[in-house]
Amino acid sequence: MVSAGDFKNGLTIEYEGNVYQIVEFQHVKPGKGAAFVRSKLKNIKNGGVVEKTFRPTEKFENAMIERNDMQYLYNDGELYYFMNMETFDQIALNMDVIGDNLKFVRENDMVKMVSHNGDIFAVEPPLFVELEVTECEPGEKGNTATGATKPCTVETGATVYVPLFVNLGDKLKIDTRTGEYLSRV
Repeated sequence: MVSAGDFKNGLTIEYEGNVYQIVEFQHVKPGKGAAFVRSKLKNIKNGGVVEKTFRPTEKFENAMIERNDMQYLYNDGELYYFMNMETFDQIALNMDVIGDNLKFVRENDMVKMVSHNGDIFAVEPPLFVELEVTECEPGEKGNTATGATKPCTVETGATVYVPLFVNLGDKLKIDTRTGEYLSRV
């Protein structure tokens, strides 16, 4: 159990039947009346953010979020299949849970399954991936003064905006959180 007076950024709690992560909090002591805690809570499962105020003595259940490494196997159109590399158990998830988190992940790459009480609600790709360029227009000479970019397609089918010097067949390092090109490998 954790009280509202002990809130920290990133802490996960159970509140009103949902799991929330504390994004921001502020202890407020008005001149008149009792102190309170103003907080922003992010619903872990659907991503919605709500603002709530609590008395500092209110207690909440800690929510234990598990992150397990699993290997992405393949997609059969409707379902995405993953395997636990220790137990070799396989699970299938539909597109609602995955979202577009796998747009930079190749088959057989490792991902993290995020779950609460055994219920998987998100898939986290690795922070950085190295992918090969499969489609790319040639850069135009003399158009580099403005830091211009061009769209390129990588081997997973995702589009990334890259500098003009990147060519077909180059390997790129990409940040999966933002989808930005970082460097050539």
